[in-house]
Amino acid sequence: ERINKRQAEILAEFERKKKIRQIQVTTDDNEIKKLLRERDLPITLFGEGPADRRERLRESIAETGPIKNKNAEEIAARRKEERESVRASHRDIGHKNIFWQSLTTWYHEGSESLKTARLWIAQYSLPRQVQRLKKAREFGALPENQKNSKLQQTHRHMQAVASYCSQIGHSRPISFCQFSPNSKILATCSWDGLCKLWSIPECEEIRTLRGHKSNVGTITFHPYATTELDSSAACMASCSADGEVKLWNMENDESVADLEGHEMRVARVAYHPSGRFLATTCYDKSWRLWDLQTTQEVLHQEGHSKGVHDISFQIDGSLAATGGLDAYGRVWDLRTGRCVFFLEGHLKEMYAVCFSPNGYQLASGSGDNSVKIWDLRKTSCIYTIPAHTNLVSRLQYQKSNGNYLITSSYDSTAKIWGYPGYVPLKTLAGHEGKVMCVDSSEDGEYIATCSFDRTFKLWAKETN
Repeated sequence: ERINKRQAEILAEFERKKKIRQIQVTTDDNEIKKLLRERDLPITLFGEGPADRRERLRESIAETGPIKNKNAEEIAARRKEERESVRASHRDIGHKNIFWQSLTTWYHEGSESLKTARLWIAQYSLPRQVQRLKKAREFGALPENQKNSKLQQTHRHMQAVASYCSQIGHSRPISFCQFSPNSKILATCSWDGLCKLWSIPECEEIRTLRGHKSNVGTITFHPYATTELDSSAACMASCSADGEVKLWNMENDESVADLEGHEMRVARVAYHPSGRFLATTCYDKSWRLWDLQTTQEVLHQEGHSKGVHDISFQIDGSLAATGGLDAYGRVWDLRTGRCVFFLEGHLKEMYAVCFSPNGYQLASGSGDNSVKIWDLRKTSCIYTIPAHTNLVSRLQYQKSNGNYLITSSYDSTAKIWGYPGYVPLKTLAGHEGKVMCVDSSEDGEYIATCSFDRTFKLWAKETN
């Protein structure tokens, strides 16, 4: 009898938690405090954060039910009356179209160069999409044990990763690092205004790129640099806090071109998979797309209410995801210009976004210390990883198959998570300061991390 009573209590607790999870609560902390005050509950407890406060409100609603807000009802009624009066006035003057246009998103007419770029991107991305789906079907047709074997092999490789090399790279914090497409060069940039190229795996300096006058935030390689692209062509792009964007080749220490037009900090630059276009994110609440054949701006896209920090292109080249300091993300269709997916759920600034190579999943990292996985087919968040104890600074999927996700954080660690369950595989600890960035090589052999402690580290599979 005692056992049955205990089982009943456990089942009741499970049902209560299930009921709590199903309750939808706003993520606006100010609104949560108002709702708690209406319930005669303290608006905050000692040591309580926004997420804890939101959970406490959810539990209160589960126990006592929702409380109707008279003010909210009055506001809703007043807004309804206003809408009715506007409808009536528009009917009277015979301008019905004006009212309906006010309820829709405005799209301004673009330039001829933007139309050309959109058509080019559509023609480029559609065959790649067909090829990606064909590979996905072929992989899906494989026996289940064969697929699991490949996945487990990759995960075991990641679990065996250890520190391979540590190097003091700059005189100030290193803000970004990225491997070249052939996995033989690592590029780093720093707040000292310099960019450097290092040989892999020796970690010896090859070249120092000089030209920026302020903190450099990003340096990135052209998708075909060191493989198909000539070394004298523009193979790299970098950006800095004073709004400068520079293009570099593999032969000279000075930039070969500048992209001018930003008046505020440029946080990230990213190449389109084709290599023809370059995206820049700016703290003026917008991001831009540049045609590198003409070095002209073809798109200046607004949509965030605060600065745009990061951008990631889908592997086909048809979509781009942006993450902003307004805690929201957006997925843009480059062929039409429409925002096709709004990422809402993070409690603080969104500092990192990264598309999976499968083409339909997207990861986002935030100042709320969590990583969210989004599914474009369901247009919803399918998983939340409580990844770190400080803000998430960078995300990187395995570049070939997306069988793992690497996250870096200001808690001085980077972590590897196994796909599809996002189980923790390995914690890369060793830096003495905030880990600013993480990247994995194209061949999957190396992982690089760079830190506030002015060092970068190379990680590889531990061997006997």
